[in-house]
Amino acid sequence: MSGLGELDRPETPRTPGAWDEPSRRSLTDVGGDEGGTDESGSRDAGTAASSRDRQSPTRARRSNADPVKALMHHHRDLCERAVDPLEIAAGLEAHGVTDRTAARFRHRDVFSLAEEMYARVPRDDDPAPRPTDPPAPRVRAAWLVLALLPGVLCAATVAGLRLTDGRPRLIAAAAGALAVTLALRAALRRGPLGAATRTTGTWTCWLVGYALLGDGLLRTALAGGPDALPDGTADGAWPLTAAPVVALTLSCAPAAVCAHLFAVRARRKLASSRGLADFSASVRPLLLGTFALYMGVLTALLTLTGAVLDEPAAHPQGLALGALLLLARLLTVHGHAHSATLVLTATAAAEGAALATLFAGRLPGCDFLAVPVDALVAVCGPAGVPTAACGLGALTLLVHASRRLTRASAHAHAHADAATDRPG
Repeated sequence: MSGLGELDRPETPRTPGAWDEPSRRSLTDVGGDEGGTDESGSRDAGTAASSRDRQSPTRARRSNADPVKALMHHHRDLCERAVDPLEIAAGLEAHGVTDRTAARFRHRDVFSLAEEMYARVPRDDDPAPRPTDPPAPRVRAAWLVLALLPGVLCAATVAGLRLTDGRPRLIAAAAGALAVTLALRAALRRGPLGAATRTTGTWTCWLVGYALLGDGLLRTALAGGPDALPDGTADGAWPLTAAPVVALTLSCAPAAVCAHLFAVRARRKLASSRGLADFSASVRPLLLGTFALYMGVLTALLTLTGAVLDEPAAHPQGLALGALLLLARLLTVHGHAHSATLVLTATAAAEGAALATLFAGRLPGCDFLAVPVDALVAVCGPAGVPTAACGLGALTLLVHASRRLTRASAHAHAHADAATDRPG
């Protein structure tokens, strides 16, 4: 073709804008220069240009209609900070993108859509490497020790209360309560039970305090009100129920292990699942199995502490409170702290209202206020109040967790411990 030879000759400089889109396309497609070499070449070039012009709107629409690119622009921050496609998939699911939505982007599910988005994100350098396996045993040992401390300190405090009397007993009780509180705070800041969201522990402390003192106070109120309260604590007459509290603090370590196993297994299922429905169906039995494992361990601890302390095992209220606290913590760790705090607040308020109505029922003309609690205690005993309150709260959180913790978005930013540890 003669046009190819003329391309080697220098051309006359042109002003900006002299090249229009059809001319560039015809020159590129035909292979000649702007003027052509003969009439036949001009006709061929014109025919190619006109044909290209007829096809250009369709090609322009195809090039501009890139829905995945638009989705990436909409979720730019998510794509840029993600360290793997799974985090993008979880983030999309949290924003309401489902497998049916992914089908409109020509993908079979959210996971394959996330893989394309992750592959298309421009990165100047590789993301920072995640912690490797060697530090994992040390990290695991650290949070295991922290999780064991509350139970050990609580058992030592109860032993000190039983071996002392008078002022030394008050000192042992105050020092023990402070030590257990600090140990629980440390255990809930690190490890599988740690959460980035800072939540108040006021209602949790109330629930544990009621497990220790509530039954005795309820019996005192039923016996006659404030006049029946002990004159003081010097004689040690205040009734305590230590067995469920010791069992609950000892169960902090099993709860941490269960939370760790749930996070690790859920992360693995997130990597192997090929759809949101598939992931939810595989994680729901895992959640229920983790919950059942903890409840079994807590039952054994309640039986053991009851036998050692020579107290009733208090299985109903202990199991109900343990289930409530575990589910609330799992929801908090995985980004649903609001619902957990709301249920804990309602449960604590129900227990407080039960005590308040009993004392208010002793006022003239207010007997009707104490009727519901009196009826419940007559059927189930004093343990019926915390069992009913905590049981309803735990059931509510279990239903809520079965919906929220089985979503990929709950595991978008799995705990660092779950990402580094690989249990055999």
